[in-house]
Amino acid sequence: MTKSDLILKITEKNKYLLLKDVQKVIDTFFGKISESLENGNRIELRGFGAFGVKNRAARIARNPRTGEPVPVQSKNIPFFK
Repeated sequence: MTKSDLILKITEKNKYLLLKDVQKVIDTFFGKISESLENGNRIELRGFGAFGVKNRAARIARNPRTGEPVPVQSKNIPFFK
């Protein structure tokens, strides 16, 4: 489901809500989740799941076309559980 599908589904189930208001709420909701994950925080939605951040260590990968080793830097990866 895409973000626009979610907005339309919420608007269809709640006829009294305007599309632009639902869009603003969804944008704010996902914006706050992104902001919290950037700060390294964990977000838990009871009965649904939890968003968090894992650190993926630096490693040496291989270019699939040439087989040449390629260094990959460490990075933080968002995950949902």
